[in-house]
Amino acid sequence: MHTIDMDLVEMTLDVMKYAIDRISNVTPELGAPKKEEELLRLVGETITPEGIGGESAFQLFKNVLVKATVPIDHPRHLAFVPAAPTRAAIMFDLVTSASSIHGSYWMEGAGGIFCENQAMKWLVSLTGLPETAFGVFTSGGTAANLSALVTAREEWREQKPAHARDRALLITSTGAHSSIKSMAKVMDADVHLVNSEEEFLSGTALQQELENLSEQDRNRLFAVVATGGTTNAGIIDDLEGVANVCARENIWLHVDCAYGGGALAADSVRHLFNGIEQADSITIDPHKWLFSPYDCGAVIYKNLELAKKAHSQKGAYLEIFKDEGAQGFNPADYQIQLTRRLRGMPLWFSLAMHGTNKYKEAIERGIELANIAASKVEQNDLLELVRPASLSVVLFKRKGWSAEDYRDWTYKNHNSGFALVTPSLWKDESVVRFCFINPDTTEDDIEQILATLD
Repeated sequence: MHTIDMDLVEMTLDVMKYAIDRISNVTPELGAPKKEEELLRLVGETITPEGIGGESAFQLFKNVLVKATVPIDHPRHLAFVPAAPTRAAIMFDLVTSASSIHGSYWMEGAGGIFCENQAMKWLVSLTGLPETAFGVFTSGGTAANLSALVTAREEWREQKPAHARDRALLITSTGAHSSIKSMAKVMDADVHLVNSEEEFLSGTALQQELENLSEQDRNRLFAVVATGGTTNAGIIDDLEGVANVCARENIWLHVDCAYGGGALAADSVRHLFNGIEQADSITIDPHKWLFSPYDCGAVIYKNLELAKKAHSQKGAYLEIFKDEGAQGFNPADYQIQLTRRLRGMPLWFSLAMHGTNKYKEAIERGIELANIAASKVEQNDLLELVRPASLSVVLFKRKGWSAEDYRDWTYKNHNSGFALVTPSLWKDESVVRFCFINPDTTEDDIEQILATLD
């Protein structure tokens, strides 16, 4: 299977040509999903005893399957939290895979891990955490949040051994990302939600919730999770107030900045994150607003040794290499995954190529586009801004529309290949939601999309 032949060489050239064409295409076709039954009818069974051949499989992908996907980097893809990986990062993602480096241990991946750690130093510097803080790249925000919360729980168990067998409890707000509640289930922990119509957690509200907890619940509380940019509205919690409460009450503070973390590099909004430097752990997703390919998250710890105590795995076959060159930073020791690819290398290459100032400019452009869109909404008599633009998110409504109208509008724009913008909810009311990540999105794109709301 590994023998090199001319067919494989030809296939490699075809794949590389496709990759070059796709990387250089800044406005790819805005595909749409198809039912599994329809895809099976168009493609047929592809896994057979004799194989269908590389050329046939690749043609099926190019002509059918990729058209049943939605490119996340289209400039008029403003739904969910899109992404816009730099061309440099995409190219180096190919290099990362082709290099076949195991990124768990320094012994096997020293050169690649060094690259990741260079990028991580920059991420940590954005947070204002002490110089001793550090982190590791993960598969995304969910894995990063789980890694941080497991570390927090293990530290709580050590600090409160009398309650180590209690079911652990964390506090977060109604605006927190769904992965927080989801990962609490994985950990078999309880979640106490602080309700807020504005999806916002303040230090005052947190203090009140703590005072209302029973003694039993207070003893099993192991962490507070604040949000640095909610995915629905771009809202940043009162990080300074929450951090002061956590410090006073000796509670682990985790800040989920999976989406908003990129804005730590933007001078125009950096002050909104004041207090994050007091966090015990932080999640940031470079594949969201730091222009990396999927999948690339990051978890950062104020005290890296606590993460190592929680996550380091031991095994006879892992303890063989003791020579000096094999000793170094082992990413597997600080998060939930043992086997891992070097997800941070594309970010490193892109940062090394472009410099951090270019990143700052691109992030500021997302914030600028949100403010431009909000201004255009306010100037349109048919539209109404429901709250100020926050980070790169804008929420607004089309006067007189029902939930069905928003749904039909979304399908019409998507099915025509024009744009993907999905509705959301704000205070139980259907609204339009723009999320700007791609610096290639233009004012004209915004105007064209708004024009479809007439």
